[in-house]
Amino acid sequence: MPLDRLLQRHEIASEHSEILKQAFNLALRGLHLVDRNDPICEIVARKVIEIGMDGSRDPQQIAALTIKKLKT
Repeated sequence: MPLDRLLQRHEIASEHSEILKQAFNLALRGLHLVDRNDPICEIVARKVIEIGMDGSRDPQQIAALTIKKLKT
């Protein structure tokens, strides 16, 4: 999964990693992405981490912001 690989590069607490994983999965569902090997999934993962690093702890909010930013 692209998110796991990217999270390994950052020093993120395990509870925050779980929040980001939930947000990533929600964002993929919201974007109707199924194939985790699709290169767009890495773009989604990077955006989830970027938004999640701003301090948000709500997976649904992170996912919604990710989708919004990717669609603009």
